[in-house]
Amino acid sequence: MKIFVYNYRKDDEEAFFDLFSNQYDVTLGISEKTPTVKTAMLAKGYDCVSVITSKIDAPILEAFKEAGVKFISTRTIGYDHIDLEKAKELGIKVGNATYSPSSVADYAIMLILMSLRKIKLIMNRAAYQNFKLDGVRGRELPKLTVGVIGTGKIGSCVIEHLSGFGCKILAYDLYESEKIKEKASYVSFNQLISESDIITLHAPSTNENHHLINEKTIKMMKNQVVIVNTARGSLIDTNALIEAIEQGKIGAAALDVIENETHIYYKDYNEKIINNRELLLLKSYPNVILTPHTAFYTDQAVSDMVENSIRSCLLFLEGKENPWEVA
Repeated sequence: MKIFVYNYRKDDEEAFFDLFSNQYDVTLGISEKTPTVKTAMLAKGYDCVSVITSKIDAPILEAFKEAGVKFISTRTIGYDHIDLEKAKELGIKVGNATYSPSSVADYAIMLILMSLRKIKLIMNRAAYQNFKLDGVRGRELPKLTVGVIGTGKIGSCVIEHLSGFGCKILAYDLYESEKIKEKASYVSFNQLISESDIITLHAPSTNENHHLINEKTIKMMKNQVVIVNTARGSLIDTNALIEAIEQGKIGAAALDVIENETHIYYKDYNEKIINNRELLLLKSYPNVILTPHTAFYTDQAVSDMVENSIRSCLLFLEGKENPWEVA
């Protein structure tokens, strides 16, 4: 069986692709290039392709259709970078790939702790041998309430790991889990955002969730609230966030994702101009931590992404039930 792999990251994926292609007896076509209308023809002769977060829009899908591609597997949990409606119209199936939830969950908790203890400010000062204590007094997590929006695999893992810190945990999800109720209290969305000292986002990117955090909802939050986003940039209205930070309403923000990050993250922009003013503005604030969509990036997660993408393609090719198929 044959699968064509785009966005191949040799330094961190080579060993896993070698391992799992042998284990599952799969022949791989490999390219470090991003899928485009032009590069889509590299997949000619392959029924399945594996991609990452590159935008797969209608013209690219049409090019894939012309090349004979029948299934697209993204090596990510999120799949909002793929035009699902166009894929359905063309008869191309789409799947995602799950990976170790601890990767993102532990990263989110790390960002919570870094924000509470003002680590960015401490480290920036220390770099210039300024070791004064003024302005860097932090807060202790056991004394605070954490609101977890989204209790899927990652949100559930956050709650599981947070429960050892002794903090009060509130949760919100359209679909409540009985297991979660053992360690967190489900409340309404409005109650969560109004009572939480820290809000961590673990919801998918959907039309309903677009700008879930906005001017109106921020006004309902506690003063000096901490907001952490390791999910999707579209969940937060960036301009509303900036305004609330500048007004002192938001005490700290830690963002592994941000709106309009595509074509910026995972590239070297040293000595280049970045076309994202909001990103650059947030980067300048002492109480905002920005990381380039790396919460997932662990050895176990990368292994899972590669293996499950291959498995998803094989299930499609074999006509079997596919737990990763999303459209």
